[in-house]
Amino acid sequence: MSRILVTGSTEGLGRATAEALQAAGHRVVVHARNPERATALRPLLDRGAQAVTGDFAERDAVRRIAAELDDGEPLDAVVHNAGVWSGPDVMPVNIIAPYLLTALLPGPRRLVYLSSGSHFGGHPRLDGVDWRGRGAGSYADSKLFVTTLAAALARRRPEVRSNAVDPGWVPTRMGGPGAPDDLELGHRTQEWLAVADEPEVLTTGGYWYHRQVRDPHPAVHDEAFQERLLAALAAETGTPL
Repeated sequence: MSRILVTGSTEGLGRATAEALQAAGHRVVVHARNPERATALRPLLDRGAQAVTGDFAERDAVRRIAAELDDGEPLDAVVHNAGVWSGPDVMPVNIIAPYLLTALLPGPRRLVYLSSGSHFGGHPRLDGVDWRGRGAGSYADSKLFVTTLAAALARRRPEVRSNAVDPGWVPTRMGGPGAPDDLELGHRTQEWLAVADEPEVLTTGGYWYHRQVRDPHPAVHDEAFQERLLAALAAETGTPL
């Protein structure tokens, strides 16, 4: 059985992903933004899950979580689920945090990044991006960047299965109660990519929607844009990939 970190797992897609992986017998590490939100994870902890806490809008918290995990039993996979829709935390949480965890935790051989169909509206421009969240950032841009990160990792680390998943517009707190897509289908693909051994899962660098690879924004597989993004993230964080 695998040991898997699921970020942002107190509710919504992250919670559903963690519960399903644990029910399948995997060892799950769950994540909450703070100790108060971590109380919601008690049912998973009672069944053997480990918890880490820290606000992904704060880089020091991300680094502390990475150090804590690096000192423990090795992770087999990470599902980068944590995300925010709007406000000043969009870039810090949606792209800086997964980049830092990826750079600081080189061990996992399966990486799953939560993308969105909104990434098609993102702009492959890096000049003037507010990585620190001092002003509102574009959700679409952040999802284009994290989808590109997944593809760049697949190219840079061929031994790692790195993929992005569009879960659909599902009725979570972020998606809203009127979201039209299936919540159950929304979390199945990331679980499958994290642990399954079917031939299709050997794919790396894919942009997935309900277990089907789709064509992402053209910038995602533009190697020059990938390298510019990685260089910008390394410079911003002081942490090269």
